[in-house]
Amino acid sequence: MENVNQTGMVHFHFRPFSKLPEVQMLIFVTFLIMYLVSMSGNFSVSLIIWSHHSLHTPMYFFLANLAALEIFYSSTIAPLTLASVLSPERTVISLPGCGVQMFFFIFLGSSDCILLAIMAYDRFVAICHPLRYTLIMSWRLCIQLSLGSLVLGFTLAMQLTVLIFQLPFCRSKEISLFYCDVLPVMRLACADTRVHEATLFVVSVTVLTIPFLLISLSYVFIVAAILKISSAEGRHKAFSTCSSHLTVVLLQYGCGSLIYLCPSSSYSPERGQVVSVVYTFITPVLNPLIYSMRNRELKDALKRAMMRFLIPQTQ
Repeated sequence: MENVNQTGMVHFHFRPFSKLPEVQMLIFVTFLIMYLVSMSGNFSVSLIIWSHHSLHTPMYFFLANLAALEIFYSSTIAPLTLASVLSPERTVISLPGCGVQMFFFIFLGSSDCILLAIMAYDRFVAICHPLRYTLIMSWRLCIQLSLGSLVLGFTLAMQLTVLIFQLPFCRSKEISLFYCDVLPVMRLACADTRVHEATLFVVSVTVLTIPFLLISLSYVFIVAAILKISSAEGRHKAFSTCSSHLTVVLLQYGCGSLIYLCPSSSYSPERGQVVSVVYTFITPVLNPLIYSMRNRELKDALKRAMMRFLIPQTQ
């Protein structure tokens, strides 16, 4: 019986989606396309915002930060996932490698969620206090809020990752997912994980529940302010600037809550697999599409950039 701590020699491998090579290849192609689309979409959003002076406003500054986070977030998960789908028996990850992937997953995912709450505050100030908007949302405050989301995400990720990887791993080394997520890795430990599960719950509440409550409170005031607008065109414009953000919030927080705010005893690897695909592959694809389709200024800037690319200016 394996009772000793084997931490120094542990390697993990990921559970394949299917035992059929044809299905695995189909999944590989689908994931590859989604990864490339998410990378190109988020990179395009960042580049367009950076290159167009008219988009140098707090709202687009936060949107560019969100797109950059999505690029790194996707790159933390997708390459190793694609390798494991293509060759599941050859793709293994060492204990330190698993820890690094988990750290960046928690760090970038947490920062993403906190940034969405900051973006809700930005919309609240813009709609409820339009005359004081430029005074309140100064560039100094925007940079401080953006850095604050990174610092808080980094701190939570470091504490949780270090705590989890102090556990001894003595059982099956197959992770019941396609990346090193917290709950599947904790299930491989041969020690009492109640403290770790409690810590995960506290981190989840900090990252998901508190920001979502702040977002909900912001939108209560936003909707109340919008309903007071006399013109239908003004109400429509105000709603359109918020609808894209609200759609992304529901996707991000809804999926995260299904995994991290439920009791760990009720965790299902099958459900975790499906929900994880949504927020690691599908959501990064949808985010730039949602913002570019629902935001007229960004859409117009993208169209102008495409026209300049397709029809070069003649000398």
